[in-house]
Amino acid sequence: MTGAAGGIGRAICVALAEQGWDVAACDVATGLGETAAICERAGAKATALRWDVRDAAAGREAHAEAEAELGPVGAVVANAAVVDRVAPAESLAEDAWRSELEVNLTGAFLSLQPALAGMRERGGGRVVAISSTAATDGLAGQAAYAASKAGLLGLVRTLALELAPDGVTVNAVLPGMVATEKVEAMPGEVRERARGHVPLGRFATVDEVAAVVAFLCSEAASYVTGAWLPVDGGIGLSNLTLGRER
Repeated sequence: MTGAAGGIGRAICVALAEQGWDVAACDVATGLGETAAICERAGAKATALRWDVRDAAAGREAHAEAEAELGPVGAVVANAAVVDRVAPAESLAEDAWRSELEVNLTGAFLSLQPALAGMRERGGGRVVAISSTAATDGLAGQAAYAASKAGLLGLVRTLALELAPDGVTVNAVLPGMVATEKVEAMPGEVRERARGHVPLGRFATVDEVAAVVAFLCSEAASYVTGAWLPVDGGIGLSNLTLGRER
């Protein structure tokens, strides 16, 4: 589980621990030890692994360490991501573009890849990528982020096709606005404007996103693969009406 030091990533780790999984929590940020401790209190074995998802060799080493401590990797979740810059495409710096693609797309692939051969050999496994509604709906001012998250959807569909004969499912979860610390730190006017576009009238909790990931990693989702599941409160729906406003 990458991006596990806090927010959505920590919530997913805890949800999986409560479901009976042992958890390898991975991140470059501080807070990994706390995530692992919470998972252990939920009854799981857990380990904290610090590595950069852009580093292929470090990813392979982390997978090997996780298997040595916890056993074969039965599920892998690519969650680590950055969304640091807001700018119109014509003024987006090249390094900003490359940075988000390297973490959000290349980093996700390098996080998932080391687990795939073992899952094939064992005849089963779960792969989940955390994308975004920006992948399907676009997000003005965030061309790199939206492109990276859209790339994940193509990756998920391709892996689903490649791995299906071996009983491995591959799916994407597309959160909309989630009440993470970073979102709650945005200016109030920005939060209210965003909330006004959500038909359910509120942001998701991290636990609501984690519950969908836990479902995809469970036996209940054994026949679900190649799916893109939005967790967005209906924000991707058109609010166009030809009748009267309520």
